[in-house]
Amino acid sequence: MVLHTQQEQSHLNIIEIAIPLYLDRTFHYLVPESLRDQILSGRRALVPFGNRKLTGYILGIVSDSAIANLKEIIAVLDNEPLWTVQELEFFRWTASYYQHPLGEVVRTALPAGINIQTRKGTSGAHEAFTGGKSARREKFYLSGTVALPSRQPGTKALEILAVIRDSGEISAADLRTRFGTCTAQLKRLTELGLSRVEEREVFRDPFKDHRVARDEPRLLHSHQKAALSAISACLAGERFTPFLLYGVTGSGKTEVYLQAISHALELGKNALVLVPEIALTPQLTGRFQARFGGGIAILHSGLSDGERYDEWRRIRRGLARIVIGARSAIFAPLEKIGIIIVDEEHEASFKQSDGLRYNARDLALVRGQMMQAAVVLGSATPLVTSIHAAAEGRLTLLALPDRVAGRPMPLVELVAMKGSKETISTTLSAQLAETYLQHRQAIVFLNRRGFATFLVCTDCGKPLTCPNCSVTLTYHRQRGQSLCHYCDYAVPAPGTCPACTGAALTELGAGTEKLEHDLKELLPTARILRMDSDTTSGKGSHERLLSRMNDGSADILVGTQMIAKGHDFPEVTLVGVVNAEASLGMPDFRAAERTFQLLSQVIGRAGRGENPGRVVVQAYETEHYAIRSAAGHDAAGFYQQELEFRREAGYPPFAFLAAFAISGLAEQAVSDQADLTARLLAQLKSELKVRVEILGPAPSPLYRLRNRFRRQILLKGANRSDLHRLLACWRQRAAKISTVRISVDIDPVDMM
Repeated sequence: MVLHTQQEQSHLNIIEIAIPLYLDRTFHYLVPESLRDQILSGRRALVPFGNRKLTGYILGIVSDSAIANLKEIIAVLDNEPLWTVQELEFFRWTASYYQHPLGEVVRTALPAGINIQTRKGTSGAHEAFTGGKSARREKFYLSGTVALPSRQPGTKALEILAVIRDSGEISAADLRTRFGTCTAQLKRLTELGLSRVEEREVFRDPFKDHRVARDEPRLLHSHQKAALSAISACLAGERFTPFLLYGVTGSGKTEVYLQAISHALELGKNALVLVPEIALTPQLTGRFQARFGGGIAILHSGLSDGERYDEWRRIRRGLARIVIGARSAIFAPLEKIGIIIVDEEHEASFKQSDGLRYNARDLALVRGQMMQAAVVLGSATPLVTSIHAAAEGRLTLLALPDRVAGRPMPLVELVAMKGSKETISTTLSAQLAETYLQHRQAIVFLNRRGFATFLVCTDCGKPLTCPNCSVTLTYHRQRGQSLCHYCDYAVPAPGTCPACTGAALTELGAGTEKLEHDLKELLPTARILRMDSDTTSGKGSHERLLSRMNDGSADILVGTQMIAKGHDFPEVTLVGVVNAEASLGMPDFRAAERTFQLLSQVIGRAGRGENPGRVVVQAYETEHYAIRSAAGHDAAGFYQQELEFRREAGYPPFAFLAAFAISGLAEQAVSDQADLTARLLAQLKSELKVRVEILGPAPSPLYRLRNRFRRQILLKGANRSDLHRLLACWRQRAAKISTVRISVDIDPVDMM
């Protein structure tokens, strides 16, 4: 290792590097003479860090450094920059706003597994190169001379040669698929000059099994035309404009997206489309493929690391002009962005729940402003904060109040379940039977998976609970287990009571597995699908299930919230909702908003084709304004009442929030740290004279999770600047108990 004095450093290049560790600062390193020609901002470097070697991110060359004895970097790891100057500006903004280390932000933005780090083994330290799985090098065999030499190859080789000549060129992988092991024959053919071999880089293609027929732009109704005109004017003017595309379910928001993107492409600009869940990706990407053909990249957790890395490289190289993905796609290395679309902008899944707790919906507005792009937030049930922002003129409202082709909204019937022990009411049962006889499709929604909510001992009355989390275990009959949906703790079921060893365990509550079971008893010949996290864990499972609804090979789709939004099944004429008020019991000020959104979205799955839709909503509490408003298609009434509640209680959009989550394995240490943090915050609030309300510390609603005790503190600021000043000062002065973990969530979405 080479160290230089401060005087010697003045004659050398000094670079700023971010390290992907939880550190609130960047670091300076020297560039050795042998590497100076390689240094460019945007590349990675292998650097000494303590007694380790780590990947660092080169942010740029600095003109001066007051730090003596700087270390030299070891190697430059990339031939080309991994990010642009503009993207680095976006990373810096994200790190500053969410008060998260810049190195961690860059690491989040890059594809997984490309860093280098040192790990210690029995023989000392070894560099572990965890480079991204690059596109594979594939051999292609090309047709060669026609005449055969005197030393003819064998029969199998001649058959292979015939295929190569007929194809013109063919990959070695395809030949192996057809002929099995054929390395020797291929080698012989090339030695004799009968074929040529060429090695190429081949990107893994997530669309390889997806072939769709091309479609043409559809005629727009008047409200769609007005929305498209406003977006197109923004694109032509190359100015940042944030839009709220507020359209009822079935109003044709996707067609507006497609035609707006087409206009952006014509202007030489690119498009970024964010969707909340991978369950929505197959249908949406199918629409985009049908309209645009190639030039589309997808980024979401359903891809393998290799596929994701290849897609990232295609985007970086400019080979994709449209990027579609879940929240992490906000960091896609896409240049010349003209339009960013956030579909289902109200969805909580745009918020990352750990690590860098960013919200892709909010970052879309930031990146759009930096790129001078149009940003379209689309939803049938926008966030309360979005409705308020539109009313204040901070978002430009584009309204689609009617369904395409004048189709009516579905008729909704509320069924009071108080006193009933049935999962499916007689009203819903009759409607399902009628729909089945009419050869139409139905969706039945219940936002809880499993067979029973929990098992309870009839001897002592205690439910089966998780030993690691403050929740009951959910009974899964097909698995033969009672399972914790938070830590995956499982015990055989039905089993015995751990409290009294009693063997009489009773099922209480119902999940989607129980609902599927009851529907099969009700309609034995119906083709029933279940879509929840138990049935969609395999790769491609979402698409396989959805395709069966699309091609008519299923009659009833049962599922959780992943079936409630974004899907367009023209033959679905009936929707049933079981336990509609389930989300109202959540200890969160957004409970009513989420209930209204979820019900409105699932209600909107009915009647999207030529035939009118019907909906049966079962609830024990039918009078709550969220349920009444959703059933009555009265969005205006809901937003008015919800905004009044938020204003009185001092919640967004009338305040800004930050949440402290304090957790650890020792209950007393967690309690002590929470008290210590609250006292320091109160002291700093007084010193800084900021308008911030400090609530807590209090036990988290899920007090124990994965064996960790949890307490929380909620900060409510009258303005963002006061809140961020307080948090920044706390970071400088915070004292921490070593065994306790503290995380700060800016603009929290999950209060559990």
